[in-house]
This record gives sequence, structure tokens and C-alpha cells, in this order.
Amino acid sequence: MNAKNAILETPYGTRDLLPADVIEMRYLDQILSQIFSSWGYDEIATPTIEHLETLVSRIQEENDLFILSGNKNRLLALRNEMTTPIARLVSSRLKDLPAPLKLSYIGNVFRIEQTQEGRQCEFHQAGVELMGCNTAAADAEIIALAIEAVLACGIKEFQIHIGQVNFLKGMMTAFGIDDAHREALKNAMESHDIVQTNQLIDTLAISSASKELLKSIPLLNGKEDVIEHIYKLPLNQESQHATNNLVEIYSILKDYHLADYVHFDFGVIRDFHYYTGMVFEGYSPGLGFPLCGGGRYDDLLGKYGAPMPATGFALGMERVILARKRQNVNTQMAQKDVYIGYGEGQIQSAITRAKALRNEGNVVELAVVPQTKNEAASSGKQKGYVAFEYFA
Repeated sequence: MNAKNAILETPYGTRDLLPADVIEMRYLDQILSQIFSSWGYDEIATPTIEHLETLVSRIQEENDLFILSGNKNRLLALRNEMTTPIARLVSSRLKDLPAPLKLSYIGNVFRIEQTQEGRQCEFHQAGVELMGCNTAAADAEIIALAIEAVLACGIKEFQIHIGQVNFLKGMMTAFGIDDAHREALKNAMESHDIVQTNQLIDTLAISSASKELLKSIPLLNGKEDVIEHIYKLPLNQESQHATNNLVEIYSILKDYHLADYVHFDFGVIRDFHYYTGMVFEGYSPGLGFPLCGGGRYDDLLGKYGAPMPATGFALGMERVILARKRQNVNTQMAQKDVYIGYGEGQIQSAITRAKALRNEGNVVELAVVPQTKNEAASSGKQKGYVAFEYFA
């Protein structure tokens, strides 16, 4: 690639948004901002750049961070998700407010990773955090709001899959699985790699019955019949409590009249090192990745000196837009009402007319050079204006 072509390209994992793209994104942002607010969530915004140590307190490695050199050689990084900066904000400036805190956000995040459809290295997220309450009702509200948010974006066909990280943890504790094998097994299940999961389980020094039970976990998904089956399994106390927790959350979602969207899925693991209870992901037909995801993370705020339970979710907006396209949901472009052209010496009259039309709520474009009437008519048509006016 020559230098001339290189300066015209966007960096790997980024993209330009054209006018139609921006209209759709802003339209969805506005919808979500309104629905979050209607549920009592206050919108906040944090810096795009955080101190490196703020972000690595959550994650195990720095591999996905864009790292920058800051003032006095203190390392900085672009935020790779929104929850950790919010945890920092709450722990430093909002910790004395009455609980629970209900906060929402909309913004871009950045990760160094292999790009795929619906996910670049820079992507747009919208979500909420509910901090200071550890009840099933709080988790149910988060799931209910996620469902309502997806519906508000025009997506009708989707499912929310709920799991509980302590179910698998309890199983591995009961079977005496060591930390190294726990980590490997968790990673395989989290990536939905059934072949690797089964191969790892076969290497464990546990009974054949225990191996078969572990192999069945990714397949334990469905409606209430799955719970009936799970209660027949030899569960230890931790796995039993995890199951009871999901049943309680599901019962509350029935009160929201949203349970039809929800499926139990004990194969939903997400990040063991971060999540501490209920987890969930939202899927739409034809997309091989979740539209949204979240869960309970009771340990995060303690790392910033203000321990409190917390739960939340985030929507990946590029993925939401893909789902809308798959389901033929269109965003209506704003109508361009009037194009105004003018001849030599007529700009003052044209400006006065443009101002009057805009005050009436019209979208008006005023020419910036004198034109003939035919030129003005042609310009208005090419730009998509419904009407044009001309001052001679």
C-alpha cells in the first residue's frame, strides 16, 4: 500500500459512519435514553481515557487495551467497557448517595481484538447499572429493562438466556476439581466449545457419572422443564442456591409479563473472575453473537474502596442495528423540506425566508452561491428536498 492510499484508510477495527448510519444510531440512542430515564436511571458520562490501573483492576490481562502515555509518564488506556469507569465514579463521588444507585450510559468503548460482523475495535454501547442492592428483584429489573430496551429498538424476535455462575462453581467444588482445570473448563464453556469442553472433562480424575453430569451443563437450556430436571440432580448447596436464585428471578419476570422471552441456560457462563451470580445474554435469530449481556458483579466496587452489590447490562449497538436489518426494521430518514436558491443580490431575502421556514420546524438548506432558477431546482432535487424556492 502506498502512502497516499494509507492516509485515506481508517485504522484497523474502526469505521466511518455515513449520514444514514448516524441518523439510525442517534435515533436508537434517543430511544434508549428515554426508556432508561423512564425506569428511574440517571444518565452519566465518564472519560474515554482512564488510568491504566483503574481498568486492569477488573481484567486479568492488558492485551485488549489501547494503552497511552499520559502526564508524568503515567500510563493511560482507552476504556474497554463502561462498568469499571462507573464503579470508579461511584466509589469516589457517589458512594454517599442513598442506595440503590440507578445509572445509565451511552458511549463508545475500545478493545484490541479480531474484528467481526457487528463488532469492531471501537464500538457503541448503551446500558445500565443498579448498585447497592443484592435481591432477586434487582436482577429481575435488569433483565426486564434489557427486554424492554430490545423491544424499543424494534427487535421482536429474540431470546434472553439466563444462567448462574455459581451453579458450575458448585459442581466443580463438589467434584474436587483443582484451580487449573477449573480455569480451563470455564474458558471452554464460556466460548461454547463443546468439543474442547468434553475433552477437558475426560481428563479429570472423577467418576464417569460426574463427567457425564458436567458434560450435560452446556445442554441444560429451555423453559421450566429444565429446572424440574435440575432439581433431580445431585446438587451441592452452592448449586442448589444458584438454581433457587434463577427460579426466583424468573418468577418475578412473570409478574412483569416478560417471562416468555426468557430461557434458562446453564451453559451461559461469562466471566468467572467478574460475575458473582446471575448472568444473561440476549440472542436474535441469524446472529451468532449476543445483542446484549450482563449480570451480577458484587465484588467490583470493593476493589475501589466502596464495597456494594451490583448488577447491570449493556447493549452492543452495532449488533442491535444488524438485528434490526435482519428483521427488516427501518429508520425513517428525516424529511428534507425546502431548498432555497437565489440570484445575484438576493441573498438577504433568501436568508429571511430560510429563517422563517426553520422557525416553523422545516428542514431548510440555503444555497451558498448565487444560482439560476434551473440550477437551484436541480440542486434541490439531487439533495432530496421535497420543494424548492427561488429568489430572483
